[in-house]
Amino acid sequence: MNKTAIMVGNSSGMGLAITRELLKSEWRIVGISRSTSPVENPDYRHIVADVRQDEYQKQLKIALKQKPQIDLCIYFAGIGELLDLSHMEIEPEIFEVNLLGLVKTVSLVIPAMVKSGQGHFVGISSFADELVSAEAPSYHGSKAGLSNYLEGLALALKPQGIAVTNVRFGFVDTKMAKGEVKPFMMSVDRAVKHLLVCLEKKPVRYTAPGLAIPLVKFRRWMMRLRYLSWLITF
Repeated sequence: MNKTAIMVGNSSGMGLAITRELLKSEWRIVGISRSTSPVENPDYRHIVADVRQDEYQKQLKIALKQKPQIDLCIYFAGIGELLDLSHMEIEPEIFEVNLLGLVKTVSLVIPAMVKSGQGHFVGISSFADELVSAEAPSYHGSKAGLSNYLEGLALALKPQGIAVTNVRFGFVDTKMAKGEVKPFMMSVDRAVKHLLVCLEKKPVRYTAPGLAIPLVKFRRWMMRLRYLSWLITF
């Protein structure tokens, strides 16, 4: 029996790549994004909707009625901009897409999974969830909220037999990668391989590349030290 997945924000980058990969394995997929999709496959249906708009939840409800048993849902949607103190209009939108859009998705998809007694929800986060940033505070803050929410949800849903995975990547070579310094840049193909491992093993937290973990922890420690120093001098 073919498995069914919902992919949110999958018209480009990692979302598009994993969609194509799963279609090779005969998954049936519903994709939702604010852009059209280049995928043409009888097992694929695409819906154009923006997670910031009410239409998104209406379309997702329709998709869930048509596909009452969802085996997998991956939330890829995300935006990030460097902070511009003279023009901060984009700041609320970053939280709306990166965090609130995911919460809207969870509020509809998880009850359907609980009803069927199975399912796997995956959210794409970032190393940014552990770090404070003056360069892009809205991106870091929204990812921190996403990671915390998903991992709490994983604990709540474990007794129900529903898996939740928080995937934390560094820089992936997509249009989302911003900033002057991009350490441990990962190709989209490599990111897809990591996602396939997640779909197989269903961990609560998956961080890649593993080599970056000590660096992130060291940077977080240095930031705390700087903050403590600032408190003392203040």
